[in-house]
Amino acid sequence: MQVVDLDELKRNGVLWQGRRSALAADRLLASGWPVLDEVLGGGWPRAALVELLSEAHQGLPLLLPLLARLGGELRWLVWVAPPYVPYAPALAARGIRVERLLLVRDVSPGQCLWAAEQALKSGACGAVLAWPGELQTAQLRRLQLAAEQGDCPGILFRSPRSAQQGSPAALRLRVRPAPLGLEVEVLKRRGAWGGASCVVPLT
Repeated sequence: MQVVDLDELKRNGVLWQGRRSALAADRLLASGWPVLDEVLGGGWPRAALVELLSEAHQGLPLLLPLLARLGGELRWLVWVAPPYVPYAPALAARGIRVERLLLVRDVSPGQCLWAAEQALKSGACGAVLAWPGELQTAQLRRLQLAAEQGDCPGILFRSPRSAQQGSPAALRLRVRPAPLGLEVEVLKRRGAWGGASCVVPLT
């Protein structure tokens, strides 16, 4: 019988630890919400696909601090096929530079996918937000690869029903209204188990 020193294996990086994030700190973007960063393992993944699953696209407020910071880097903030026209004065009041916002509207599902993929891999965008409707796993994989290529976070707003579909996204969150803000549940997080949750206060 062989005796194994678990601490030694951990120090040498041989033993995989389920709680340990696979993303280095420089591959994360602080969300602007400390309670959310805690369950995300440090922040939004920088060059990866994120899925926000909610009714009526309720996850957008979670992204506003990030969009304000990224807009200051003079990279484009691209919104593809949003269900409404963004209200520029409200965004500006949250510190978002609306002159850096590119809006793609009135497109077919295929055009939405194409526009999101091109923006993600362009290298010119700080973030790409898209409302694509139904997607196949192969299409999600293309978006994930484009996000990696362009070093850009891609955020997809999808229906809660999409949770039943497998996805290559690095992060999947279920977002629901709560009395004090938004309840966020981690369905999938690269390098860690899902199941963590928090309430993000929006006031």
